[in-house]
Amino acid sequence: MKKHTLLLIFSLFLLVINTLAQNVASITGSVTDEAQQPLKGISVSLLRSTDSSLVKAELTDQQGFFSFQGIAAGSYLVQLSGFGFVKKTTQPVFFPATETTSLGSIKLVPEVKTLKELVVTGNKPLFEQKPDKLVVNVEAAASNAGANALEILEKSPGITVDKDGNVSLKGKAGVQIFIDGKPAYLSGADLANYLRNLQGTQLEQIEIMTNPPAKFDAAGNSGIINIRTKKTRQFGYNISATTGYTQGIYGRNNQNITFNYRKNKVNLFGTLSRGERTMQNVLTIDRKFLEPGTKNVVFLFDQSSVMNNQNTSNNAKLGADFYLSKKTTVGAVVNGFYNPGRFTNNSDISRSLPTNELFGKTDALSRSTSLWQNFSANTNFRHVFDSTGRELTADLDYIHYNAGNTQNLSNYYFNAAGQPNRKADTLLGNLPMLIHIYTGKADYVHPLKKGAKLEAGAKFAFVNSDANAVYDTVHNGQLMRDYGRSNHFTYREQINAAYVTYSRPVSKKLSAQLGLRLENTSARGRSKGKVYRNNAWVDFDTTFTLNYTQLFPTAYLQYNASEKHSWVINYGRRIRRPDYESLNPFVEFLDIYTFEQGNPNLRPQFSHNVELSHTYKGFLTTTLNYTNTNNIIQQVLEQNTERQETFVKQANIANQRQLGIAVSAFKRIKNWSGNVYLNVYDNKFEGVINGSPVTLSATTAVVSGSLSYKFKKGIATDLNGFFRTPGYEGVFNIQQFGSVNWGMSVPVLKTKGTVRVSVRDIFWTQRPAGSIKYGDVNAAFRNINDSRTVGVSFTYRFSKGKVNGNGKRKTSGADEEQNRVKGGGDN
Repeated sequence: MKKHTLLLIFSLFLLVINTLAQNVASITGSVTDEAQQPLKGISVSLLRSTDSSLVKAELTDQQGFFSFQGIAAGSYLVQLSGFGFVKKTTQPVFFPATETTSLGSIKLVPEVKTLKELVVTGNKPLFEQKPDKLVVNVEAAASNAGANALEILEKSPGITVDKDGNVSLKGKAGVQIFIDGKPAYLSGADLANYLRNLQGTQLEQIEIMTNPPAKFDAAGNSGIINIRTKKTRQFGYNISATTGYTQGIYGRNNQNITFNYRKNKVNLFGTLSRGERTMQNVLTIDRKFLEPGTKNVVFLFDQSSVMNNQNTSNNAKLGADFYLSKKTTVGAVVNGFYNPGRFTNNSDISRSLPTNELFGKTDALSRSTSLWQNFSANTNFRHVFDSTGRELTADLDYIHYNAGNTQNLSNYYFNAAGQPNRKADTLLGNLPMLIHIYTGKADYVHPLKKGAKLEAGAKFAFVNSDANAVYDTVHNGQLMRDYGRSNHFTYREQINAAYVTYSRPVSKKLSAQLGLRLENTSARGRSKGKVYRNNAWVDFDTTFTLNYTQLFPTAYLQYNASEKHSWVINYGRRIRRPDYESLNPFVEFLDIYTFEQGNPNLRPQFSHNVELSHTYKGFLTTTLNYTNTNNIIQQVLEQNTERQETFVKQANIANQRQLGIAVSAFKRIKNWSGNVYLNVYDNKFEGVINGSPVTLSATTAVVSGSLSYKFKKGIATDLNGFFRTPGYEGVFNIQQFGSVNWGMSVPVLKTKGTVRVSVRDIFWTQRPAGSIKYGDVNAAFRNINDSRTVGVSFTYRFSKGKVNGNGKRKTSGADEEQNRVKGGGDN
């Protein structure tokens, strides 16, 4: 879509809204505590003064602001309530139907009782459908005990985790992961490893946004998944300690302690966690190497690999908020992790003629070590100008990664009789990487008359990465530099962005929000090494540059037809930029015949997303979606028949079209609660891979559900699972698979502690298998993960103080940049 067309559409949206807008009455106000700090999540009810019947209900936003739109003339009461505060009801007030009436700032006082031990127990549903997102309440499912963040994501509605741990949303790759509004720092396999070491007991909610507003970075083809960790709203101190053990093929353990201390104008918070994990993965691959012209089978290649992954994760976070005045807050947060890992892979490889006559075998033994170290620092500022919600926030971030990765790959060769037929060889690799990220952003919110609101902001991000891959070969007992595989790659990128969002009620039942984001990207990559020419190794030094400016519009319309029916339609244009490491041309080996290679020719992909949702009685939501993606980034396989090699790389392979429908429902009857989620989507890929035209299409269905029961004394149990029909993940045709899980939580020690037990993948059915066929590539695989586990965890809480409802944000501005770091987890 051309830029002038996007500007014309945006202007027409503004014209339509201002044309349709009428003098709709509204009632506004804000809620604060005794220290004049805004209170988030306070329930505000508008009642008729004649009989106290409910007219409307709202929750205050992060600034403590609330607004009732389209109010008929009459006499009303406003009632406010929140946990830990005394309920408050205003005197009857007459509101005219043609004006906006402000109640100003309303103060809530805490309950007089001081709590020596504060234990909060909730009755939240597992899923909550909201206009702009789907919320998963993690602790509502007892089977999440002992589970990690990736396993919890895997059974969340619309989310699919593939055989390599890559996360997709509603059948679309390119999802962005955030932790508490901040990026997860990682991408690819290393993001999966990080999420495996993020303990489920630390999580509170998972927010799934398929079409985020313009305030968020435009990155993420399929949307954003924001994982919210547990926080406290209490004056005084609050400490929570958790320990857990999970048994699969191997054992895993984790420990975590979270603390918060709030007194007067200072709030201190922090987290320390440690985990040890060993997992096994058995991968079998059957390949047919084809003659490029005739497509006849030249030989067969069968491989069986047993991989063991050992990781230790050490994570720490420390932060402070300083309330300089009733309206101004500054804060600082530092994070760090130290994650050593060890990986082993034993592969048995058989090579046969098309007649299945064996002619050679190779035993490949790979040993690698990794050490990821990270330090990040954030400073933030927040100033509230007045009680209407006018606010300015700002963030500065610095993130540093230092990664070390060594590899030792030995290959032993045998003939069909099992006798050595050539000398063994060894490949040694040293793959260090440094990444520096600097970001800054500012956001301004300005409420307007008649319930309208204007938001604007700007952001800059600068990234500098340096990866120097050095390989040596031991051949016939001689150590020599392997120049063909060594490479020094540097990459610099700068992104400047600005956005504006305008929202307002159009009528009593219709509201709208429009946004436009502008992003300018400048990047330069440089690759240095040696290439073999004219019987000699000669130096090469190649560079590439990118410079482009793009507009990303968003639009939302919400129509509340009645108390039973509401509709939302939204549109957004998004971008997915390549991961930094995916641009790096160096090679990483699984064995001598199979390796992964970066692609410096990768370019961004762009998508247009449209969704129409209908909600019935607040419990049944149906969503239709359409997505068109150009220049899609996808993992592909390429083969060299002559050298009997297979390599994996990211490439801009095709355009993708998706049509889908999703239905979710939740119901609670007394102590029973249940939910079901069904997503059916049709994906179609059309493109060229390795010179061969490829068209792939399939319709896939994913269904998930849970059934929970709450006994007396707080004991709860739930049974949940998912099933996925066959379908495509990019160019991979994945067979059907699923999982069934069970869990129970039991309060102990006078509710100060909680014991949770769980059994995941009870029938061990989560075994992805599939095939890939296009051009001269023909392969099938099966993956047996260490997914059937039994886990137990114990949490103990002790605290002293009074509840504070202040929902102070603890987010940063380093959004999309940190998600594109393809490293930093536990390898």
